[in-house]
Amino acid sequence: MLRTVIVVSLLLLASCQSEQGAPTPQFYASENPHSLSEWGMLRVTRETLLTGFDVEPYDLNTPLFSDHAGKFRTIWMPEGASARYSEDGVFDFPVGTVITKTFYYPIGEHGQLERGDLPADIWAAPGTLDMTRVHLVETRILVRRETGWVALPYVWNDEQTDAVLMRTGDMQHFTLIDDGHAVEVNYLIPNANQCQGCHATNNTTREIQPIGPAARHLNRDFDYADGPANQIEHLVAAGYLTGAPASGDAPRAPDWTDTSVPVEARARVWLDINCAHCHNPAGPADTSGLYLDPGTPMGPNFGLCKVPIAAGPGSGGHRFDIVPGNPDESILIFRMESLRPDIMMPELGRSVVHDESVALLREWISGLEGDCS
Repeated sequence: MLRTVIVVSLLLLASCQSEQGAPTPQFYASENPHSLSEWGMLRVTRETLLTGFDVEPYDLNTPLFSDHAGKFRTIWMPEGASARYSEDGVFDFPVGTVITKTFYYPIGEHGQLERGDLPADIWAAPGTLDMTRVHLVETRILVRRETGWVALPYVWNDEQTDAVLMRTGDMQHFTLIDDGHAVEVNYLIPNANQCQGCHATNNTTREIQPIGPAARHLNRDFDYADGPANQIEHLVAAGYLTGAPASGDAPRAPDWTDTSVPVEARARVWLDINCAHCHNPAGPADTSGLYLDPGTPMGPNFGLCKVPIAAGPGSGGHRFDIVPGNPDESILIFRMESLRPDIMMPELGRSVVHDESVALLREWISGLEGDCS
């Protein structure tokens, strides 16, 4: 009888610990689970968004702009699997890798939603979101299967307890408060085809792959549960990355908001993360002749005095992509300031103008020497 009581007590204790603790990640080789929680990568418990066992949070030096949403990123690989380091491109991730990106808006002290791309105290603990301070919108999963990468969008329910697969996408409206002013956002949750529009970075193969997890974007510190550490070194120590040099010998992209960095470097890294997945020699915009990747030298291919090949209304009547010293005559600025679907760039992921990045690129172009005569 006593043995039975002990066994039952242990089972109840284990169940309680499982309910309150981190979930166990699961790789689905072919199925697409209906609920995000079935993956075991993230879980809401009481007032906290937890990561699963061995699920590593990470961040980027300069993130993609997405209608002022904040982003919480994680990566997980099956036991014994690891990615191979690449100095220039995205790491070579093994089958079974699951990458998540959760989009959210902070909740202000009066219950209003605020910009998530500005500093906010939303961390219950390092790498753990405080659910009383954030409104979760969606979680996008990239899973590496035998046939390649697959993108799956999950939309969080009104109760903020779980997210549901929505492959057809969705549109949600939010009013954000920014320094006392209301910003109206028509937030687009992409469908499967729209995911491919950004993540199929090679126009020949049209294969989906991650964009952010490259050395230059990951080479920075992150505040982990056991203290701050360089992300590349942390991934190596966790067994998730092989072949990496010391972080000091790896490339590092700047933070585009760091005013101590030269304005050209800040402008180029913003264009890299926001535009280069399409505008590169092999990307979906390869026929444009405008390449905004880090490997393209400053010159006509980077837009300087370059005549657009087929911009249509996207030119706004301007002749060149970038006119040194004259942002108002530059097509690049015209398209970044537009909200017309057939004109605006980037064409996905935003319904508002990102004023701060426009100001940065205006400053950069204003300081460029030369002319297009």
